[in-house]
Amino acid sequence: MGLAALAGVLAGCGSQTGTTHTEGEAVHAGEVNLVLPDLSTVQVLGGGSGRALLLVGLVVCFLGLGFGLVAFLELRRMPVHPSMRQVSELIYTTCKAYLVKQGRFLLVLWGFIAAVIVLYYGVLIDLEWGRVAIVIAFSLIGMAGSYSVAWFGIRVNTFANSRTAFASLAGKPLPVHRIPLKAGMSIGMVLISLELLIMLVILLFLPADIAGACFIGFAIGESLGAAALRIAGGIFTKIADIGSDLMKIAFKIKEDDARNPGVIADCVGDNAGDSVGPSADGFETYGVTGVALVTFILLGVQDPAVQAGLLVWLFVVRSVMVVTSGAAYLVNDAWTRARYARAERMDFEAPLTSLVWVTSLTSIAATYAATWAVLGPSLDDGLWWKLATIISCGTLAGALIPELVKIFTSTGSKHVREVVKSSREGGPSLNILSGLVAGNFSAYWLGVAIIGLMSGAFLMSELGLDAVMVAPAVFAFGLVAFGFLSMGPVTIAVDSYGPVTDNAQSVYELSVIEEIEDVDAQIREEHGFDVQWDVAKRMLEENDGAGNTFKATAKPVLIGTAVVGATTMIFSIIMALTDGLTTGMEYLSLLHAPLLLGLITGGAIIFWFTGASIQAVTTGAYRAVEFIRTTIRLDGAKASEADSRKVVEICTQYAQQGMLNMFLGVFFATLAFAFVEPYFFIGFLISIAVFGLYQAIFMANAGGAWDNAKKIVEIDLHAKGTPLHDATIVGDTVGDPYKDTSSVALNPVIKFTTLFGLLAVELAVSMTAQGQATLVRVLAAVFFVASLFFVYRSFYGMRITTSLTDDGDGAVALTAPDDVSDGLAPPAAEGAAPAGVEAEDPQPDDADELAGAGSGEPR
Repeated sequence: MGLAALAGVLAGCGSQTGTTHTEGEAVHAGEVNLVLPDLSTVQVLGGGSGRALLLVGLVVCFLGLGFGLVAFLELRRMPVHPSMRQVSELIYTTCKAYLVKQGRFLLVLWGFIAAVIVLYYGVLIDLEWGRVAIVIAFSLIGMAGSYSVAWFGIRVNTFANSRTAFASLAGKPLPVHRIPLKAGMSIGMVLISLELLIMLVILLFLPADIAGACFIGFAIGESLGAAALRIAGGIFTKIADIGSDLMKIAFKIKEDDARNPGVIADCVGDNAGDSVGPSADGFETYGVTGVALVTFILLGVQDPAVQAGLLVWLFVVRSVMVVTSGAAYLVNDAWTRARYARAERMDFEAPLTSLVWVTSLTSIAATYAATWAVLGPSLDDGLWWKLATIISCGTLAGALIPELVKIFTSTGSKHVREVVKSSREGGPSLNILSGLVAGNFSAYWLGVAIIGLMSGAFLMSELGLDAVMVAPAVFAFGLVAFGFLSMGPVTIAVDSYGPVTDNAQSVYELSVIEEIEDVDAQIREEHGFDVQWDVAKRMLEENDGAGNTFKATAKPVLIGTAVVGATTMIFSIIMALTDGLTTGMEYLSLLHAPLLLGLITGGAIIFWFTGASIQAVTTGAYRAVEFIRTTIRLDGAKASEADSRKVVEICTQYAQQGMLNMFLGVFFATLAFAFVEPYFFIGFLISIAVFGLYQAIFMANAGGAWDNAKKIVEIDLHAKGTPLHDATIVGDTVGDPYKDTSSVALNPVIKFTTLFGLLAVELAVSMTAQGQATLVRVLAAVFFVASLFFVYRSFYGMRITTSLTDDGDGAVALTAPDDVSDGLAPPAAEGAAPAGVEAEDPQPDDADELAGAGSGEPR
C-alpha cells in the first residue's frame, strides 16, 4: 500500500490545510450553494433589461435549432440512387445498434457518478434531498444532451454521405462540397443552440439559489457522456479502419472494396469516432467552459451588480455568435456558388478556409458591439473593450490554429510531402519517422501560438480588471477558451465535413453502382445528366483529402479549449480550498512538496492513457484482421451482411472493454489523488492539462500528416498498389489511433477529471473537517488500488494472447491464405500494379518534386 504511506506523508506536509474549518464543522457545499444575482437589474444600452435580452437569446436558440432542422430536411430530400441509399441506411442502422449499446453502457458509468453525488451532497454535507435530486437530474440532462446530439449527427451524416456520392456522378465539384458542409452546419447549429438553450433555461426560469446545483450537475453529465463516447468511438473507428486498410496490402484490393467485410465497420466507425465523438465532445466543451466562467464570476466577483452584468454579457455574446456563424455560412456559401458554379475543378479546402476566417472576423466585430451594448453603460475605465479584446484573442485563435495545423497536415504541406519522399526510399520506417517530426514541430508552433494569445489576454487583464474581481488573469484565460468556441457552429461544421467525405467514397464503392445494368441510361432519364465515373471518383478522393485536413484543424481547437478552460475550473477548486484566497496560499508553491509531486504524477496518467487507448485499438484490430483475412471472398461481388456485422461486433466489443478500463482507471485515480491531499491534486490537474495539451497536439498532427501523405500517393501520384502506397498505408495505420483515438480522447478526459475532481476534493476536505482524516487516507489507498487494477487490465486484460510461435489459425500474416486466393495473381513485381488492379502511373508529369526514379538523388 505505497499510496497509503504517501498519503500519510502528504497529509503531514499539508495537514489538509487550506481551510479554516475546525474538526466536525461541515464545510460549505461549494458551487452547489452559489446563488445567481438578479439579472433584471442589468441595464443595457437603450434602456432594456438584461433578463429581456436573454429572453431574446432563447429566440436565437430556437432559430438555430430551426436552421439545423431545415438543413436536415433538405438533405433528406436530395436525389440519391437506391443502391447508394441502401448502403447509407445500412451504415445508419448499424450505427444505431452501436449507439443503443453505448447508451446502456453510459447509464452504468453514470451510476458511479451518481453514487459520489449522493454520498457527498446527500450524506456528508446534508444537503436537502430535493437539491440532491436536482444535481442528479441535471447530470442526466447533460449526459442526454451529449448523447442526443451524437445521434442527430450520425443521422445527418448518413443522409449526406450517399447524397454526396450521388452528386459526384454529374462531374461538378460544387455540390460535392456543399452537401457535406450543409450537413456539418446542421449539426453545429443544433449542437450549440441546444446547449445554450439548456443553460439559458437554468439562468432564467429556475430559482436563483439552486442554479449552482443545476450547472454542476449538467456539466458533470455532459462531460461523462462526451468522455465515454469519445473514447469508445475513437477505439471503434480505428479498429475498423486499420482492419480495412491492412487488407489493401494483404490482397492488393482497392479502397473500400465491396468484397471486404471490414468496410461497413469502417463506415460505421467514421460516424462513431468522427461524428458521434466530436458532436458529444463539442456539446460538452461548450457547456463546461460556460459553467467554469459562471462559477468564476460568482466566486471571484464580489459586487452582485457586476456579477449580473458579466453573466448577461457572456450569454448575449454566445447568442450573437450563433447568429454570426449562421450569417457567415450563408455569405460564404453564396460566394462559393458564384465562384464555382460552372467550375470543372476546385480546391475543396479554399471555401472551408474562407468560411473559418469570415466567421472569425465577423464574430470579433460582433463581440465588440455586443460588449459595448451590455457592459459599456455599467463598467468604468473602458473595461468593456478590454474584455472584448480578451475574447477576441480566443476567437482569433479559432482561425489561426487551423492555419497552423494545415502547415503540418494539408496535402499541400511541405511536412506531408516530406513524409511521401521519405517513404519512397525508406518505406514504412522513414514514413513513420517523418510523421513523428511533423507532429513534434506542430506541438512547438501551436504551443507558441496558444501561449502568445494567452499572454495577450493576460496583459489586457492587467489593465484594471482587478478593480472588479480577484485573479483577473484566470478569468482572462477562461475568456480565451470562450473565444475559441465563439464560432462553435462553424468549428463543428468543418470537423463534421470529414466523416461525410470519407463515407461518400465508401458508399460509392459499396453500392457497386457501376456494375448495375443500364445505370447510365437510368440516371440520364431520371435525373437529366450524363454520368462521369472517373471524374466522380477523383473528386470524392480530393474532397476526402480536404476533409482529412479540416478534421485535423478542429482537434487542437477543442484540446486548447479544454486546457485553457481547465485553468478556470482549477481556480474554483483553489477558491474552495483557500476560503476565497484568504488562507493557505503558501501551499500553492513548489516549496510545498505535495504540489510538486502532483505536477509529476499527472504526466504518468497521460502517458498511461494514450498507451491504453492504442492497446485497445491494437488488440481489436488484430482480431478484426484475423476474422477478415479468413472470411474474405474475392470471387464474389460483395461481402455478406453477416460477415460485416461480425466485424462491427468485434469493434464494439473492444471499444467498450477498452473504454471501461480507461474510464474507471481515470475515475478511481481522480478520487485517489483528490483524497491524498488537496494541493497534490491541484498539481495533478495542472500537470494533466499541460502534458495533455502537447501530447494531444503532437499525436493529432502526426496522424494527420501520415493520413494525407497516403492521399498524395493515391491522388497526385496515382500510385495505388505500389510499394510506395503500401508504405504510406502502414504509416496511416500508425497515425489512425494517434489522431482519432488517443489525442481526441484527452480533451474530454482533462475536463471530466477537472470537473469531477472539484466534487472529489470537496468530498475529501469535508470528510477531513468532520474528523475522518484516517478514513480519507484509507480511501485514498483503496481508490488507488482500484485504479491500478484497471490500469493493469488496460494492458494485460487487452493484450494479444497468440503465442509467438503460433503459425496456425491464430496467426495473422499480411498475405492471402490459400482458401481465399482464387483470382489472385502471384505477388507483383516491385513498383508494378498487381493483377486485377488497374495500373496507374506512379510518376505523373505534375507530381513536381515528389516524383523520382528512386536513384537516391535529392528531390
